[in-house]
Amino acid sequence: MILPGSNVRVKNPQETYFGFQGLVQRVSDGKVAVLFEGGNWDKLVTFRLSELELVELSSRKKGK
Repeated sequence: MILPGSNVRVKNPQETYFGFQGLVQRVSDGKVAVLFEGGNWDKLVTFRLSELELVELSSRKKGK
């Protein structure tokens, strides 16, 4: 389930942002606003829900 605060990846190969990962800002009427941050730029882009997939972030612990 995609909710605000979820990390998502654009899975539609026809999209300019294909493969980019971002943070969901809001979900409304089957559309999702995703924030992309990259160094010195931020971009908020709206996608259809079907164009996105959840990204599982793994937290790896460093060994001693």
